Amino acid sequence: MRGNYLWMVAAIAAALVAGCSDDSSSAAGGSGGSGAAGGTTGTGGAGGGGGSIAALSQAASETYAEIVYQSYLDTIELSEDMEAALNAFVTSPSDVNLEAAKDAWLAAREPYLETEVYRFYDGPIDNPTDGPEGALNAWPMDEAFVDYTRDDADAGIINNDGQTIDAETLRGENESGAEENISTGWHPIEFLLWGQDALDPSNNLPGQRPFTDYENGGTAANQARRGEYLNLLAVLLLEDLEFLRDAWAPGDDSNFRASFVGGDSELALEQMLTGLIVLSGFETAGERLQVALDNGDQEDEHSCFSDNTHRDMAQDVQGIQNVWLGEYEALDSANSVSGTGVRDVVAALDSDLAASITSQIADALTQAQGLRPTQADPPFDVLISLGNTEGNAQVQGLIDSLRTVESLLSDAFTRLGLTVPQPE
Repeated sequence: MRGNYLWMVAAIAAALVAGCSDDSSSAAGGSGGSGAAGGTTGTGGAGGGGGSIAALSQAASETYAEIVYQSYLDTIELSEDMEAALNAFVTSPSDVNLEAAKDAWLAAREPYLETEVYRFYDGPIDNPTDGPEGALNAWPMDEAFVDYTRDDADAGIINNDGQTIDAETLRGENESGAEENISTGWHPIEFLLWGQDALDPSNNLPGQRPFTDYENGGTAANQARRGEYLNLLAVLLLEDLEFLRDAWAPGDDSNFRASFVGGDSELALEQMLTGLIVLSGFETAGERLQVALDNGDQEDEHSCFSDNTHRDMAQDVQGIQNVWLGEYEALDSANSVSGTGVRDVVAALDSDLAASITSQIADALTQAQGLRPTQADPPFDVLISLGNTEGNAQVQGLIDSLRTVESLLSDAFTRLGLTVPQPE
């Protein structure tokens, strides 16, 4: 879903009100004080040692920037593998090559999902001028905007011979007319690989698109256009990811990273905490989990075609933990990051509050990872099904845990003297 500044401000404000009214999150005794630039000293965090709030904020911003950069590098590496797998499948459609393409999509999603915590403060990913978030990961998606559905064999850009399939067309069509008119990004690729998840959730199966949708003379019409569209999506996705990589690359005095680490450390801290608060509460607990649970409809799950929503949740929370702790486990361990995290800044103000947040994020991560421990376990659409008391309770438990994370982080935001950003 494309970031929107006004709802982002409202989401943070609501979280802060909830956090301030939660006496349990502010009862811990600490060093007191507020104001991120005020030079308050304390015990320091588990990883950062003691120091002033300003100095720790500066160190945390540097760690954060490196985590962002490395996670985008990892996403690009696996997305290049996906691009190759998609090309191989389109060139030679088969069950084997289709499964390889699906596996490559699933693998590339893992590090990308950890990057979602970099949203919600008008940084490179969702800057209203040129941020590519809406082109990368917008949802929910109207499948009929792209390709045939079970209700309309002639639906979508693919089946409209009057529309040229090129970069200009697909970028121009994305979200045209309605937010659900998604023509680029992860989810159209997912849809073109798996197809609609038309089966009842009790079947425990994702979408069942046949490889013959891409085979000359095979099932469905416009097989060549479908393959052309799929390959182009990978190219566009990589272009957007490379834009983000470059915005966070070290050694460039003119990019976003340079201003982020070289500017106001209090502003950087505010931005890091904003991403943590909004992703944990409004976006993940609310938009992605509570809405799906309340409706009990598989169409409301984030990765509904592939039944990969459980990994969406787990890796989003993993990204939250990365930023909080100041740690990132890269594909190549030599590129892993470990440094001062937001935790260390908060611990200098109130070590008990920092410890509570660390514990609560760990709880949320454990619950998210437990949504579907193995492929033999029920997928997310089964857990949210109406009448599934046990499954509903499992999802609600994760929602509650994330809301507590949101509340505790909001308490830290307020205690640090930070202010909700206002639209200009």
